Amino acid sequence: MGIKNSHGMNSMIEKVFFDTNLFIYAYTTNEPEKTEAIRAFFRKCSAKTSIVISTQVLSEFYAVMAKHRYPHEKIVNHLNELISSATVNAISVKTVEKALFLKGKYAYSWWDSLILASALENGCTRVYSEDMRHGQIIEEALFIENPFSAAAG
Repeated sequence: MGIKNSHGMNSMIEKVFFDTNLFIYAYTTNEPEKTEAIRAFFRKCSAKTSIVISTQVLSEFYAVMAKHRYPHEKIVNHLNELISSATVNAISVKTVEKALFLKGKYAYSWWDSLILASALENGCTRVYSEDMRHGQIIEEALFIENPFSAAAG
C-alpha cells in the first residue's frame, strides 16, 4: 500500500494517530470506495504527518485480517510495513491508567479509550477514526477526525 512516514524530519510535522479500521480498509478491497479513499488520504497525509500507532493497533489488525482468512504471511508483510512506516507505542500500565480515566470522562469503548490514551501519550494532535465523534477535542489536546468526512484533510 505504500504508507510513508516523515517522523523526525521537522518540528512542523504533525503527529497523528490512525485507528485500526483505517488500515483494514487500506489493505483490503471488501469496501472498494473506502479502500480508494483511505489510500488517497494516506498519500495526502504522508508528507505532512508523522504516523503513530500502538501495539494494540497491530494486534487488532492481525486479529481482523486472520478472522477474514487472510494468509498469515500476507498479514505479516502488512504488519512489517506498518511497523516500518510508523512510530509504534507499546501499551504500558501508564497507558492503561490513562485509558481508564478517559473512558470514565468521555464514555468511549475500552479499546477506543486505549487508542486515545496512546495518542495523547505520544503527543499526537489528531486521531483519525470513523468510529469516534468527529470534531471532538480530547483533553484540550487531541482532535478526532473522520477521514471519510467531507471536511477531512
